[in-house]
Amino acid sequence: MTSTVSSLLADELPAEDRGVLAMRAAVDPEFLAVLGWSDEVRLLFFPDDHPLLGTPTCRVKGCSQTSNARQLCSGCRLRWKEAGEPDMEEFAARDRPHWRQVGVEDCAVPGCQRPFRSWLKPLCTAHHAQLQRENVPLPEFLTLDQVVALPAFGPCQVASCHRNRDGNAPYCHAHRVRWSKAVNRDGLDPAQEELWRRTTAPVAANNEVSLRGLPERVVAEVLYGIQARTHEGLQTTQFLLRNLTNRLRELELPSLTAVETDHVSRGVRGLCSSLTTLVGRFGLTPEGERSKDVWNGAVFGHTGHLRFTEILQPWLRQAAKEWAFFSLPQRRGRVISTLQDILSAFALLSESLRLQREDHGNDIRAVGRRDITAFTNRLAFLHHSGQISARRWVVVVRHVRAHLARMRSLGLTRPGQPLDGLPDDFALLAEDVPDDPEDSEAGKDLPAEVMRHLCEHLPSLAGQARNGVENRVAVELLIDTGRRPAEICQLRLDCLTRDAHGQHVLIYDNYKANRKGRRLPISQATAGVITAQQERVRADFPLTPATELMLLPTRVGNPYGRKPIAPGWLSGRHRAWVRSLPDVLVATRVEIDGQLATKMVPFDTSKIFLYAYRHTYCQRHADAGVAVDVLRALMDHRRLDTTQAYYRVSEERRREAVDRVTEMQFDRHGQRIWRHAKTLLDTEHARRAIGEVAVPYGVCTEPSNVAAGGQDCPVRFRCVGCGHFRTDVSYLPDLEAYLADLLRNRERLAAALDADDWAKAQAMPSDEEIRRVRRLIKRVKDGLDDLDATQRAEVEQAVAVVRRSRQSVLLGMPRIRQPLPDLRPERTT
Repeated sequence: MTSTVSSLLADELPAEDRGVLAMRAAVDPEFLAVLGWSDEVRLLFFPDDHPLLGTPTCRVKGCSQTSNARQLCSGCRLRWKEAGEPDMEEFAARDRPHWRQVGVEDCAVPGCQRPFRSWLKPLCTAHHAQLQRENVPLPEFLTLDQVVALPAFGPCQVASCHRNRDGNAPYCHAHRVRWSKAVNRDGLDPAQEELWRRTTAPVAANNEVSLRGLPERVVAEVLYGIQARTHEGLQTTQFLLRNLTNRLRELELPSLTAVETDHVSRGVRGLCSSLTTLVGRFGLTPEGERSKDVWNGAVFGHTGHLRFTEILQPWLRQAAKEWAFFSLPQRRGRVISTLQDILSAFALLSESLRLQREDHGNDIRAVGRRDITAFTNRLAFLHHSGQISARRWVVVVRHVRAHLARMRSLGLTRPGQPLDGLPDDFALLAEDVPDDPEDSEAGKDLPAEVMRHLCEHLPSLAGQARNGVENRVAVELLIDTGRRPAEICQLRLDCLTRDAHGQHVLIYDNYKANRKGRRLPISQATAGVITAQQERVRADFPLTPATELMLLPTRVGNPYGRKPIAPGWLSGRHRAWVRSLPDVLVATRVEIDGQLATKMVPFDTSKIFLYAYRHTYCQRHADAGVAVDVLRALMDHRRLDTTQAYYRVSEERRREAVDRVTEMQFDRHGQRIWRHAKTLLDTEHARRAIGEVAVPYGVCTEPSNVAAGGQDCPVRFRCVGCGHFRTDVSYLPDLEAYLADLLRNRERLAAALDADDWAKAQAMPSDEEIRRVRRLIKRVKDGLDDLDATQRAEVEQAVAVVRRSRQSVLLGMPRIRQPLPDLRPERTT
């Protein structure tokens, strides 16, 4: 800002309000030039072609107004409707009549400083009367010697208006009409004319926004706020800003911070909130925030606020501030929420000290081990009374234990530091940490039928009003890749590459573990989804370099495609989409009259969240028998036990499935075995594990064959003729395939002409074996037919689990792992 402006402001503002001067000085003169700002006129002119400040001009030929619906201004849209809504291209080619134009220009007489009467009568009142007396055409009138320029009557007395008066009245023509209506029609007391002059709105014209008549603080806040919004890529429209400034002027508010919720409309409220937030960050520094009880996360490069107000003891609060100041640059991801969670744990410690000590914990030298014991007892009480969960209980103790030790390691117990004098026994021990509850990650996967249901309705997600396509692509990639929501949202445009074998690889960043450039093998169909999205982004942002573009750019305040959609935004849109879908029925174990039964009930949609796709991806691989070290690398887990939890879930589901299918187990004669078994005890599971071995189409319990791992069968693998053979419903597809092989081999051997009879006889499948297999198949199918629809669904689900986890037995033939089931087989590659 120029020195002239600075000195002007210094004369107008009180000496103690230096913040306004600093804020005005922080506004870039080049930015003010873009808006056509001058401190004398105090008008903002929003440029039509600016990506964040401009509004498209009306498409009608000769019209200079800003457009709205159908790319027409309000006047042209009215003309279009009055004309019967003709073809838009034809209508836009017509010239707009001058009588429909808005705004005021100077008189057409060169040098005349008075405003003209209208676009059809571009002369001031005096010159128009002179034209009527001369009775000549306007072009000839302008050349007459007696036609001279006239001085202005002066500016309009309305504080917000920059127009000149058109006569001896104190107002311009528009405000003269408004004042007359306010007095004669609305009953305004003429004694309030001075208040009306201060608070009435300016005459709206084109893309102008008037800041005249506003306090200097408001002017500085608006200018700085618009600049900050533009730097952050947020769009600012003159309609909302005009409504906001008019409301500020009407209420005579001294600052944007004085605007309350009921003062402005919903749309204006959002703009005002954004401006207030950005203005509130002005002048903030990390050092300045360090002494406050509420820190603005934006100062440290994060969103949100960090609050220390619930930590009541001064020494503990100051120590928490020092710890947070050192911890902020060392963390990634959702930093503010993570630190606030830790501060909440210390707030519980603070509350315990306040309630259980006579000095309320303010004397740092008096605390000790007894207070730690009281704290852990209070946490146990809160848990058992239902105020905190078991998981929260463990997390609080761990947070306080780890970060209290961290405070000591930072030197906060030295003389002059906040924890100076803190006793050594004021610390939590390892045995103070309660047992960790059951793992909360594994077991949250979605059933296959739910996943298929979601995938079938994915196209409807793309139909959302804002970022619909990006939302659909993000969810599809979450399902296909099992990455975290933040990792998918932050994908760069060039995230797709190929490995040495020509296979597609996804390049992403693991923000949780701060691992850059991670590589994940993906399918060709998933690569097709990414490629299509890349083409859309390049078409939407052709001027931005590809290296700066995001794969999933937000459509809000992002003219250059450099800002991605936020995980929180995606989560909200995904939640609304899931709620809009029809119910999907899944087999669920319920208790009826004290007995467990399986019923088809609607799936709980609260279990369908973004992170559930990661659990589902990992659980599918664990169920398919992928090695734990391979799955750990696929999931990019830091700890192996995190990955192993999914295998524990697999084992539990496998055991439950085995319990179900064994109720339909048959011997070689097709007789039911364990007909009355409801569940298998642990000893029975162990006995079966060591007393049987897998063979084709079932299991074998012959001791010598079990000891030899299935390679010492005395009846040469004629399993269906052996008394040690067992099969169940899960082997039905194998039995049917075996029968087909027997029939096919019999026909081939019968047709062989160059084989000896004894060789044919030895190799020919016996009729008894074929009959035995057919009888087994029929018996298993009859058993399935005896079940109702719910029981059949339960058995089919158990069979799918058992078959997926079963080790193939192919008599020495190479085993090929079946690929994971494709949830969307209709997709093309």
